[in-house]
Amino acid sequence: MKTIDLSSASVRVLNQSLHGDVQDREWRVTHPDGKHNLAVGINAAVSVDIEGHAGYYCAGMNQQASVTVHGNVGVGVAENMMSGSVRVKGSASQAAGATAHGGLLVIEGDAGARCGISMKGVDIVVGGSIGHMSCFMGQAGRLVVCGDAGDALGDSLYEVRIYVKGSVQSLGSDCIEKAMRAEHLQELQELLNKAGLAHKAADFKRYGSARQLYNFKVDNASAY
Repeated sequence: MKTIDLSSASVRVLNQSLHGDVQDREWRVTHPDGKHNLAVGINAAVSVDIEGHAGYYCAGMNQQASVTVHGNVGVGVAENMMSGSVRVKGSASQAAGATAHGGLLVIEGDAGARCGISMKGVDIVVGGSIGHMSCFMGQAGRLVVCGDAGDALGDSLYEVRIYVKGSVQSLGSDCIEKAMRAEHLQELQELLNKAGLAHKAADFKRYGSARQLYNFKVDNASAY
């Protein structure tokens, strides 16, 4: 296992070491101390363990890699992730998984506002609760919330499937509760199992788009 100590090495050294032709498959990052942009832009099948808290945009633009943060993260964790997996053992700030196209993001604690904003195919599983305006303009993928959801969940979303176990403070424009059919129970249980969270799919409710904002209608002008 390759170790980089950020008390002496720079973030640039870390990221450059993880880019290009990476020979080591397992990486350990010590003393992150909330530094920003850790382990960004990886495009290799490596595992990275960050032993502590991370700042903004940790594991952004990830491809193939498996990144685990043993602490909390700041704004934009796994932003624009394409594939691979990112796991946060603590909680996440705003915009977790923003614009992400693929892969799996697991946040074992809570996530702040705008979790999954404009998500484009990523699977996001949150062990706790999420803040307001989560999944705003979500286009594709699945968002699973094992706690509660804040105001305006799923505002102006497209085809994201949202599963919430707890309460929802309010739904955003064009977001409605939908029936949980057998295929939804199956995919949700598979996601929960993959995330390593011991919940039953039958305890969740599903939310999605009413498909009323796809095309402009003058009667809906106040909702755009």
